[in-house]
Amino acid sequence: MTEHYSIDHLPGRTIDLDGQDYLFFSGTSYLGMAQNPAFRALLIEGMAQYGTVFGSSRNGNLQLRIYEEAEVKLAAFARAEAALTLSSGMLAGQAVVNWLKGQDFGFLYGPNAHPAIWQEPNTRLPTLSFDDWTKRLPELVATAPTRHIVIALNSLDALFSVGYSFEWVHQLPVDQEITLLVDDSHGLGVIGPEGSGIGSKIPKRDNVRLIVTASLAKAMGLPGGVIFSDPQTLASIRRTAFFGACSPTPPAYLYAFGQAQGLYHAAFDRLLENIRRFENRVGDSDLFQHIPAYPVFYTAQDQLYSSLLANRIFVYSFAYPSPTDKPNTRIVINAMHQPEDIEQLGDYLYGTTR
Repeated sequence: MTEHYSIDHLPGRTIDLDGQDYLFFSGTSYLGMAQNPAFRALLIEGMAQYGTVFGSSRNGNLQLRIYEEAEVKLAAFARAEAALTLSSGMLAGQAVVNWLKGQDFGFLYGPNAHPAIWQEPNTRLPTLSFDDWTKRLPELVATAPTRHIVIALNSLDALFSVGYSFEWVHQLPVDQEITLLVDDSHGLGVIGPEGSGIGSKIPKRDNVRLIVTASLAKAMGLPGGVIFSDPQTLASIRRTAFFGACSPTPPAYLYAFGQAQGLYHAAFDRLLENIRRFENRVGDSDLFQHIPAYPVFYTAQDQLYSSLLANRIFVYSFAYPSPTDKPNTRIVINAMHQPEDIEQLGDYLYGTTR
């Protein structure tokens, strides 16, 4: 069982454990925005104008323009038609699910779909591999008891660093109304052109409505969530009581995001450089499974965690999603890492695995 550690500072490229520095290759701050000094300065500007929180419904009779302004920029960043923000990725997913449930849509779930897009707490997910599931999907859609179908899935498998192709969308029936609901929490800011996420990589179909949800608290470094879709769909979700009752994202963070487009692009470029450096060090080793140009490197060799820890390198390794599950051990590269950090990690891995 993995031991749990407690620290009193935000992890960056390193952490302090018992007075010693450890290289930190864990977490989900892929772009390092939470520790970016320039982004923090923008956040201070935002707090000076908007305070720490806006405790009001987005549907109230007093509106802050920053929300609409930031949503336009978020949609442009993700290359989506429109965006709608909420206070978490979990709420973003549930706002969509709640809206779809009210229209009596039938749900089909992909393997390991995130709980944010579950219809109920005990939602049953398929045990098939993703490839086997997609092969069966056209038949599952065609034989579903309702003609209105929601296909809910993740944009990729971040736990085991497995990429998903969406070419199967071309094989879906053309005579049914289909909503494709994709959680892109671990893709937004990291995959797609300039980190724009999964949206532009999904084929367009006239009878398939695309809704993408995501946490903004990972690569984007913002305490909130977002829904991307067409303006009509988002306007309908916004009119629901569920959305109206949700607290919004703190406006200071959206102000900072709006001013930080150059910072995001620079961080994305640094992240790609760091990933390429580590990929070159690992080479064709079968120690890791990972998506090319993606910052997560999964290993089935859980003992690597303790070996790295003994060498003052801290990586992700704990049971997930429940305490009874097998530990998931991953090395996570981020934009804050320096070349010498990657080289030190690579030197240790070469010395212990080859």
